Amino acid sequence: MTAATQGLHHVTAIAGDPQQNIDFYIRGLGLRLVKKTVNFDDPGTYHLYYGDESGRPGSLLTFFPWKGIRSGHVGTGQSTTTALSVPQGSLGWWQEHFKGLGVDSTVSGTSSEEERLSLRDPDGLQLDLVASSLTDPRDPWDSASVPAEYAVRGQHSSVLTVQRPEETLETLTRHLGLRVLHEKGGRYRLSTHDGEPGTVVDVVADPRGERGLVAGGTVHHIAFRVPDQRTQELWRQELAELGYAVTAILDRQYFTSIYFREPGGTLLEIATDTPGFDIDEPLLELGRSLKLPPWLEPSRDAISAAVARIDVPGENNPGEAPAARSSIIEERA
Repeated sequence: MTAATQGLHHVTAIAGDPQQNIDFYIRGLGLRLVKKTVNFDDPGTYHLYYGDESGRPGSLLTFFPWKGIRSGHVGTGQSTTTALSVPQGSLGWWQEHFKGLGVDSTVSGTSSEEERLSLRDPDGLQLDLVASSLTDPRDPWDSASVPAEYAVRGQHSSVLTVQRPEETLETLTRHLGLRVLHEKGGRYRLSTHDGEPGTVVDVVADPRGERGLVAGGTVHHIAFRVPDQRTQELWRQELAELGYAVTAILDRQYFTSIYFREPGGTLLEIATDTPGFDIDEPLLELGRSLKLPPWLEPSRDAISAAVARIDVPGENNPGEAPAARSSIIEERA
């Protein structure tokens, strides 16, 4: 490929109640709500973006919360686990933190290279916190609920579960520029670099696995980074020439995007690093108000009336008193 990805840009998943989603990702994981907007294809629901201080690519988790949506089914043809990078030695603190919130978590893997703590969000989305032996230099968001010494640094990796790994591996290596670092027991680790947090995709072979259903509590798509739209255009042209059904370049206001499916079924996105989340509100005020793209502004009153009222905990913004913490389990009920 002429173009090359710099790593993971974001993961987008489907949630249920938006308030429950906000409470978990701000209070539970200590992330910042960097943008409160709507799904541009369905403006009656939110699109919520979480990340570090400025929502840098590679720090982002985003959600489409549809209240009352049915639960999805995790299976092949999906991204089945989203892993976040945390400092070495922090998993004990995280276990106690989640225990205090009524969230079950389990150490699911320990090796000289990395340790994993597994849990599920209120909608059942599978999350892993990964403490890697490779240094993650990214600065965390200065959250009131999670001390910086333990805080999430950004994405670590995503897991793709597929029936036939050979086709998916070809797409990721020959067509997207990742390389296979190692393989063990049908699990392949790939990276855009040398396995640093934020550059990793794990492909898991499940030849007899049932096909997944994308709905509540599942990942909708994962996105890879490119620096600008010119690089994205080159990538789109090459993917189209290779026979992928790739979309036109779509304006997502804070980046531009193209989408296509890899042969195993997972929806992939290629997103630009620019222009970023501070183009329509100051850095210190990210996530405080509902932001709409210019083509939806004429419908602001109708959109505001259609979406659910949500409250953002005060800890989302420095200098404000943190909101009272309640059990995430209680908020699920």
